[in-house]
Amino acid sequence: MDLPTQFQEEDPEHILIYHYVEEMVSSYGRYIKEIMETEDITRAELPFLLRIRYKENTTQKELVELFNVSEGHTAKILRKFEDKGYISRYENPKNHRIKIVKITQSGIKKTDKYINDIKRWEKEVTENMTREEISTLKKLLFKVVI
Repeated sequence: MDLPTQFQEEDPEHILIYHYVEEMVSSYGRYIKEIMETEDITRAELPFLLRIRYKENTTQKELVELFNVSEGHTAKILRKFEDKGYISRYENPKNHRIKIVKITQSGIKKTDKYINDIKRWEKEVTENMTREEISTLKKLLFKVVI
């Protein structure tokens, strides 16, 4: 793989974090594109399903805000997931305007496959790193995220 010119720096600390993230996202995008070609959900929809899996009782509004997409777009994706049996939606008993989204057993089974695919990608991109380096990387990324 040919890296862009910003990676010609002699000192990796002079490269913007943005450029590292951009390259990682691009690498993951190429990897997952091949996997998603024959799936019943799209690459753009996958993050929604994974977020629902890992955030118990998320709301439709939280998904709109997280992914910075319209309510209509989010509703369309969730309706598709619901029709396929991957999620269930119900009204919050305390506020009927709020729709709570929850993963189903079928959704868990579906996301298990993608999680394994993501783990394979992670293993590929960290194959030249020690366990300690991977651990350090994850701890540092956690600090960046929080």
